Amino acid sequence: MSPVSRLALTAGLSATATSAFADAPGWDLLKGITIDEVVTETSYEVKKGFPERLKNGVQGMELTGYAVPLTPGSEIRELILVSDMGLCPFCGGADHGASVQVNLDTPLVGLEEGTRVTLRGDMMPVHDPETWQAAILENAVLVSG
Repeated sequence: MSPVSRLALTAGLSATATSAFADAPGWDLLKGITIDEVVTETSYEVKKGFPERLKNGVQGMELTGYAVPLTPGSEIRELILVSDMGLCPFCGGADHGASVQVNLDTPLVGLEEGTRVTLRGDMMPVHDPETWQAAILENAVLVSG
C-alpha cells in the first residue's frame, strides 16, 4: 500500500480512540472531532466539526502513542502516531485505535515501527473537504521514546 493510501485510511481515524492513551488530554481532544461524509450523485464532501480548543490549532501539544513511519528508510520525517498498536491502524474499520499524521521538525534516525514515543508539536485542524484527515501534528519533536 502506498504512503498516500495508508494516510488516507488512517488520518481521519482520530475520533474514536480506544486505548490506554485514549484518555490522555491530546487523544481526548482528537476524540472530539466529528466527521460527516456527504456523497451525492455529483459531489463528495467531508464535513468536519472541531472542538473549540482545536479550531485554530494547539501549539506545543504533547501526544504519546506508537510510531508507524510513512516511508521506508533510516531517517523518518513523517509518521502516523497510533494510540494502540493492538488494533489495526490501517484497516479502516470502526474498531480501530486513534491515529494522527505527524510531520517531524528534524528526522528521527533508526525509529522502529511500533516504538512508543511522546512527541510535542503544533496540532492543526485539516479543513480540506475532500479528505477524512482531520488533524496533523506539525513541527513535532521527540520528547521521549
